[in-house]
Amino acid sequence: MGIFSWLLGQGNTIEESDGPQTRDVVERVVALSPQLRLATQYEARLSKAARTALDYVGRLVDDLPGVREASVAAWSTDCQIHAFFAAPDDIASAFSRSHVVRAFFDQHPGAHEAFAVLGMAISERRVLGARQEGGIVRTDVPITTVSFGDHQVGLVACTEEELRDELVLRVVDQLALAALAQVEANTLRRESLMQERALLKVRLRLLERGGLGMNPVLGGGMPDAAADLNSLQAEMDENDRELAGLGLASDALERQLKVVCDLLADPASHVSVVRRRLWLDRLNVVVDDGAHDGAPVEFRVARIPASPPRIRAFALVRFARADLLPATTIVEASSKLVI
Repeated sequence: MGIFSWLLGQGNTIEESDGPQTRDVVERVVALSPQLRLATQYEARLSKAARTALDYVGRLVDDLPGVREASVAAWSTDCQIHAFFAAPDDIASAFSRSHVVRAFFDQHPGAHEAFAVLGMAISERRVLGARQEGGIVRTDVPITTVSFGDHQVGLVACTEEELRDELVLRVVDQLALAALAQVEANTLRRESLMQERALLKVRLRLLERGGLGMNPVLGGGMPDAAADLNSLQAEMDENDRELAGLGLASDALERQLKVVCDLLADPASHVSVVRRRLWLDRLNVVVDDGAHDGAPVEFRVARIPASPPRIRAFALVRFARADLLPATTIVEASSKLVI
């Protein structure tokens, strides 16, 4: 945490009762936007919002099911892993392509396995297929298929506990990034309105000058100047209202901190995790609950604050170093995909 301490510099001290996680979050947020250090009582204000975010995200992470083994053997016995990957060989390929996984094993030569968050895109399609009903195979029956793709591993740890702790911090990081993106959007909007106001003033001066010179004497000048002036004044009034809604430029830093604190204090409006449970057969076709040819598959779907918000399925898994494919194998496999 040395670099974060350097970015923070001197300031108001967070109370010890806040706990180390709260201090970590405040430091991480300020590291993303160091100018927040200059806001009044930034640490105390951020720590209060951070505690709310940590409590909420902590409950979400605590509610996640335990890690599952991601391996060829598990693909044959674990209905969840079987549903997530179309073929057993896809498991080692997905993890071996991850730079995060490879870096983890390089940095931890004694680690025999890695605990990771496996993120996936999920697709549900309504198609026509075959289904056995009452001992008779019927074709062209509407069925729902579920597929998981775009497997990504972006967070790895030595233990399940460390993985969950880091996941909490990463989610809070994402909340802070969403808040800072909102701050940037407001800043860009202010700049746009200021430029628009400058152009409106130029147009106003041109209209006012239309009453000078020979145009009013000989005619043929600017048509319906009074209507143009009224329209222009309405545009300037609207511009004033929007600028007023963004607040004074001199208060920008305080507003930035307020945006960050408000978002961290209301995490449920931006991050959610939904439990999904489907009864799937071995081909990932949705069947009736309790059907003999299916099994319950449970996973979580997260809504991630971004622009636009992202929806991803995910699971906590562990992957063995022994299953990691050689780097040359991954390069060769990738080159075959290039046309």
